[in-house]
Amino acid sequence: MEGGRLGFKCPVCSKSVASNEMEVHFIMCLSKPRLSYNDDVLARDAGECVICLEDLQQGDTIARLPCLCIYHKSCIDSWFEINRSCPEHPSD
Repeated sequence: MEGGRLGFKCPVCSKSVASNEMEVHFIMCLSKPRLSYNDDVLARDAGECVICLEDLQQGDTIARLPCLCIYHKSCIDSWFEINRSCPEHPSD
C-alpha cells in the first residue's frame, strides 16, 4: 500500500485493508449479519462438504445457503462462529 500505510488481512472476511481503515472495516465486518440458510434433510448423496471434507449423504441434515451451496448443518454453524460468508464464495 502507498504512503507507508501497511495493510492487514481481515480475520473475518480475509480482505486486505489499509491500516488506517482497519478499525472501521473490522467493526463493519463484525456487525454484518451472517448469511441465513434453509436447513433440510438431504434426499440423495450430493458430493462433499468442503468444510469437513466428508461426503454429503442421503439423510444428512444440511444447510443450503442463498448461493445454493450446501454443507452439513453442524459444519456451517461452526463456520459461521468465525466467518460471515459462504466458504466457497467469500466475496458475496
